[in-house]
Amino acid sequence: MIQTDNKEKQKIIERVYHYNQDHVFRFWDELDQKQKDELLEQIDSIDFDLLNRQIKQVLADHKPVHYKDLHPPEVVTLNRRKNQDKQVMGIGEKAIARGKTAALLVAGGQGTRLGFDGPKGEYPVTPVKQKSLFQLHAEKLIAIGRRYKTSIPWYIMTSQTNKNQTVQFFKDHDYFGYQKGDIFFFTQEMIPAIDRKGKLILDEKDHIFMNPNGHGGSIKALDKSGALQDMKERGADFLFYFQVDNVLTRICDPIYFGYHIDAKSEMSSKVVHKKYAEEKMGILCKVSDKLHLIEYSDLSHEDMHAVNPDGSLKFWAGNIATHIFDRQFLERENEGGFRLPYHIAEKSIPYIDQNGKKTEPDKKNGVKFETFVFDALEDARATVCVEVEREMEFSPLKNSKGENSPTTVRNDLLHLYRSWLETAGYKIPLDKNGKPQIEVEISPLAALSAGDLIGKQIDFDKGNRQIYIEKLD
Repeated sequence: MIQTDNKEKQKIIERVYHYNQDHVFRFWDELDQKQKDELLEQIDSIDFDLLNRQIKQVLADHKPVHYKDLHPPEVVTLNRRKNQDKQVMGIGEKAIARGKTAALLVAGGQGTRLGFDGPKGEYPVTPVKQKSLFQLHAEKLIAIGRRYKTSIPWYIMTSQTNKNQTVQFFKDHDYFGYQKGDIFFFTQEMIPAIDRKGKLILDEKDHIFMNPNGHGGSIKALDKSGALQDMKERGADFLFYFQVDNVLTRICDPIYFGYHIDAKSEMSSKVVHKKYAEEKMGILCKVSDKLHLIEYSDLSHEDMHAVNPDGSLKFWAGNIATHIFDRQFLERENEGGFRLPYHIAEKSIPYIDQNGKKTEPDKKNGVKFETFVFDALEDARATVCVEVEREMEFSPLKNSKGENSPTTVRNDLLHLYRSWLETAGYKIPLDKNGKPQIEVEISPLAALSAGDLIGKQIDFDKGNRQIYIEKLD
């Protein structure tokens, strides 16, 4: 065993040997003191009891869950909403105006898949002004706050990889006009991956490979960072959860808050109709009497293609990762330790071989562990599912080309803005092929919906191919 005169460091070393992970010291004699200290510091951050349970999970050759007694969930459908939205909207508006609401943005991802060097939230997405995702979200929140004469606390979860860059981006842009004191940055936890034999993986001679613990880690990080306590001190009881890549998110939607509060829900979800059976979306369903979200890859072929007597999909409620949490529910989820289960994902993980050479594997050689925020649905005592129109509220940016790409999100934003204008009575000039002659972008600070445009004066200069509506008279 490696020996050191420092008692605290020696305890860390002994812990590694106790859990049979001493191979991480393979290159110890080649490291300088700074590298040794950094490796020990990283090791000290690892929860070895949790790691041991995860290793047993992998070595047990875990098989996919086969769900029985599967039923469609109860959903506040678009048809039901025609009569019910007005009944609950005032409830949500009152909660926002009284400072009872807050927003959580999950923004730990990088733009790698988009060919973009930086946090995904910095990616330019709007069709005319090329505003970043961060700016678009910030302006929506500012607009909601102005409407209800309040400032909404905004909690932003980053990763260790992109936190500094994200914070600097906000500083460089003067927080996009947001109140600096109402933004709370925090990072999600990193956990180690293992190989198929249950061993930690070195990706450098002085570093163990780690990965974020999944979007479910937001529940733990909210507590650990002090964000939940900050919410409590501000008097905020309801937290709107959304992910950075959805350009159409209707942030802090008062109608959604209204449904959540009226039903005394602890965790609520927005859903859209799946386009087709094989669409890669998790679906909301009931297993016995509890609401679950089942990933598309875990749904049996029979259930995936099941239809109702009229031929429509039986399990159609696709998850769009937009939730509302009760703060007290989140506090309960952290009592006695973080309780969400860890899911296994086999991945190709770069590693240092026996000779100290960095190796990029050509096949899956390791296992990552991640938690899913929607697993908390199973713990909620009351839940609500609200259906929304996909073209109005769901267009995620995930791929560089094809579906869910910069092209599709830009087109979806253009479609949204044009539909607002047409609903408000404005006609967009069309060419002889029926395509719009101009591209329109509407700042959230000018309008958050078609209703905000009704009765306003908007002039279209047909000689200009692009129009940006920044404010309304």
